[in-house]
Formats: sequence, C-alpha cells, structure tokens
Amino acid sequence: MAVGTELGSSLFLPKLAELLKVEPLSEKEKLFQLRLKDGSRLNHKPGQFVEVSVLGIGEAPISISSSPTRDDSFELVVRMVGNLTGALHRLQPGDTVGIRGPFGNGFPVSELLKRDLLFVAGGIGLCPLRSMIQHAIDKREQFGRIILLYGCRQPAEQLFRGELGEWRQRPDIEILESVDRCPVDVAWEGSVGVITTLFPQVSIDPGKTTALVVGPPVMYRFVVAECLKQGIAKERILLSLERRMKCGMGFCGHCQINNRYVCQDGPVFSYAELSRLGEAEL
Repeated sequence: MAVGTELGSSLFLPKLAELLKVEPLSEKEKLFQLRLKDGSRLNHKPGQFVEVSVLGIGEAPISISSSPTRDDSFELVVRMVGNLTGALHRLQPGDTVGIRGPFGNGFPVSELLKRDLLFVAGGIGLCPLRSMIQHAIDKREQFGRIILLYGCRQPAEQLFRGELGEWRQRPDIEILESVDRCPVDVAWEGSVGVITTLFPQVSIDPGKTTALVVGPPVMYRFVVAECLKQGIAKERILLSLERRMKCGMGFCGHCQINNRYVCQDGPVFSYAELSRLGEAEL
C-alpha cells in the first residue's frame, strides 16, 4: 500500500467508529465490533490491520479479526497489556474510537483459491487468522480442505469458544486443538502438548496445501520446521509478523527488517521471503 505524503491524507487522520458490541473472550481479551460513523465500509482484506486510537491516550496497531465478506461492521480483539488497551477495555457500546487504515498486504486471497488451507494458530494468533477462516467459510466453494490447528497455554485461554463449537459441527472443516497444560479439575477433550504435536495427527497433500501461521514468535521456528517436514514449499508457508508494528506507515522504523517494513511490505510474508532476511530471526 502506497503511503500518501499530503498532510491531509486519510492515512494520517483517523475516522470515527462507534462500538456496537463489547464481548469478553477471556480474562485478558475482549472482542469489539465497530462501524465507521460516516457510513463507509472499512474495505479491508483478510490479514490486514488498523490503527486504533483513544482520545487523550494514544493509538496502537490491531489486527482485524473479521472477514470483509460479513456486514458493514468489523471486529477487533484487544488484549489488555497497557494504558491504551486498558482504556479500550473500559469502553462500552455507543462509545467512539478513531480508526486509521486498513494497512498492510494481508493474505494473498487470489493465490489461495482452490488450494487446501492449513491454519496454524497459537494463542491470540487465532484473531488475525479468523478473518481468513471466515472468508474461506463464506466462499467455501472457492477453496479446498480447511484444516485448523489451534494451540494455547490452557483451556481458559481459548478464544472464540462459541464459534469454534460451530466450526466443529461443520463436516467441511477439520479442527485439532491442544493446550500446553490442563488443570486436573478442568474437562478437556483435545490434546495436551505444544501445537507441533498436532501435525502427526493430520494428513495433508503438500502440493495442494498452503499453511497460514500466526502466533507468538517462539512458535514460528518449530511450526515452520513441521511444515517443511510435511513437504510444504517455503513459498506456501505464510506467516504474519504483526506484533512488530507501531505507526502503520513505515515512518517510525520500529518494524524494519533489513530494507523491508512489516507494516507496509507485510505483515504477511512467505517463509521464502523471510528466509532471505537475516534479521527476521525465524
């Protein structure tokens, strides 16, 4: 996405958005449904992000968690980790925030048509992947198999439990879940272990499969190794580096990797691209 240099560019000036719904997902995460007050659509692509601002507090980049195939609203998931996210968590339906964007390249939807999609989500990484999962469900006939491997630290940290339950009931989606640990007094039907322990439980056609991976940075090296072991080509392993971003426009340099800016050239990269960038440290 080209960045405008005019002072009045809409990329610099946030649009006002109204909170339609605020829903707790876990102890730390909340889901926010928003609609732009001027009546326009966000017109985002799966995998893109927006800059969210609260007057008098600041702004931060947050991945879009819903598909553009849904209505004229959009959804964000916010983990409470600091002043801005704490302010967002105190907001209620009817309150207003600022929205800049969408920014970034997102997932290459046109290149994924007719392919099997292997989604690998670690913890809050399910949030940006959800936008592409929803898109693939809404355009189901355009894609091959949909496989989701979802891991988190413990059952209480699972996100979108209701939606996961709906996906499990679908015959055209395959879901495998794991937790790093499970308290003895908690019922859990999935696997116990790190997310890579799920790979041997699924059979894929590597020539037809694209892996879409989002999660904590420590997860990437091991998941990439499993994808390569399965025979998935480097060009067909897509990873989001959305946690490295700040301003969204390539000005602050916070997300720079060699001569690339994650907020502009990403946040979605193929492993083939990242393997050529030594500073990516995957």
